[in-house]
Amino acid sequence: MKTFQIGDVPVGQGHKPLIIAEMSGNHNQSLDRALDIVDAAAKTGVQMIKLQTYTADTMTLDLDHDEFFISDPNSLWAGSSLYDLYKVACTPWEWHAAIFQRAKDLGLMCISTPFDESAVDFLEELNAPAYKIAAFENNHIPLLKKVAATGKPLIISTGMASLAELDTLVETVKSAGCENLVLLKCTSNYPASPKNSNLATIPHMRDMFKCHVGLSDHTGGVGVSVAAVVQGAVVIEKHFTLSRADGGVDSAFSLEPSEMNQLVIETERAFDSIGSVTYGPTAEEEKSLVFRRSIYICKDVSENDVLTEDNIKIIRPGLGLAPKYYESLLGRRFNKSLSRGDALEWTHVV
Repeated sequence: MKTFQIGDVPVGQGHKPLIIAEMSGNHNQSLDRALDIVDAAAKTGVQMIKLQTYTADTMTLDLDHDEFFISDPNSLWAGSSLYDLYKVACTPWEWHAAIFQRAKDLGLMCISTPFDESAVDFLEELNAPAYKIAAFENNHIPLLKKVAATGKPLIISTGMASLAELDTLVETVKSAGCENLVLLKCTSNYPASPKNSNLATIPHMRDMFKCHVGLSDHTGGVGVSVAAVVQGAVVIEKHFTLSRADGGVDSAFSLEPSEMNQLVIETERAFDSIGSVTYGPTAEEEKSLVFRRSIYICKDVSENDVLTEDNIKIIRPGLGLAPKYYESLLGRRFNKSLSRGDALEWTHVV
């Protein structure tokens, strides 16, 4: 897969992962807080901040019964209708321009997740550099065609999608004009469990669909994201808030600023550690070879003495003969006198 760029950030194998801070609804319906989140994100070292672009009316119907009401007691949003939840969680469209501009002023890219075709038209007016598609929309074929037709890079969460559905998704966006695609391994639980993250899917997905793969991480902490980088993830998306204690629709599984900074640091360390298949001492290890064990004289010996367990020993440092020769040397004779502490060499032995 070819490397491509979003803005001036390269995306692909061989480049450190693109880290996306997802604001979602953690602004708590305050533009000032939304701008503070952008400010805080810029200080963490992430390259991108992400919004969500929808209204309650573009998401669902204004009903509060049956399937339109969240009654699951285990849900973070239990006791709310879908419509009321989306009213609280949405980012007002009139805020978008200010948020995009604040991000630009701070050297951050800003993108968004459109949830219907009208949102794509709106984001095109803001010149969004790429688009993210949420897991719950990855079967929305008209929306996929609309965003693909912009010709901009697409980042698509794969949560809940079967292989067949992903095949349809990839074919749809490529046929509609998408040339630069990243699929995000995603577990659509909030919060998600590390045990259900199944990161081994990342290289499999990359090979299956011949595109770059990343992770949309809804687990707590940074461990799963770090592990994903080692599996080949080129993009990491993580929800972000100023403080979980302040509440917010997604605050429970969002990182705070110090944690997001740690994510940036640790994912880059993970990326740097991957390297290539190599054996033997690295250049940095060459100077440490002296601390390996080798064979030394441990007792003064004279010419013609027999090499025994009493006069040769496998010790540090590593300047003598390799330990693998120890057994074959026993019973041979010295051809010169040697002192305790001399490194044994082949020239010392008959």
